Amino acid sequence: MAFEMLVGLQILDDDMYSAYRAAMKPILSLYNGAFGYDFRVDEVLKTVNGTEQEQKINRVFTIYFDSKAASDNFFGDADYLAVKSKFFEQSVGGTTIISSYERS
Repeated sequence: MAFEMLVGLQILDDDMYSAYRAAMKPILSLYNGAFGYDFRVDEVLKTVNGTEQEQKINRVFTIYFDSKAASDNFFGDADYLAVKSKFFEQSVGGTTIISSYERS
């Protein structure tokens, strides 16, 4: 069984976010992780609470690993955290974990 997350982001800088993706993919591969679906969205019709204060989303994707432990290890990896600090934090205004689940 694989572990997968459905994630929404508010991308502020497409070029820097693309640099983040390029820099983190080799690390992601070390943990047998990969991206599944990946969408750019221009309008969110409904949010969980339906309030304007909720995080804006303009990118939605799935990311998966062999297990939840592999996911935890990836997101805690020192090299990944360095890449995140360099690129992700400046290019993303907010993150929404829409769902996480085991899949077959």
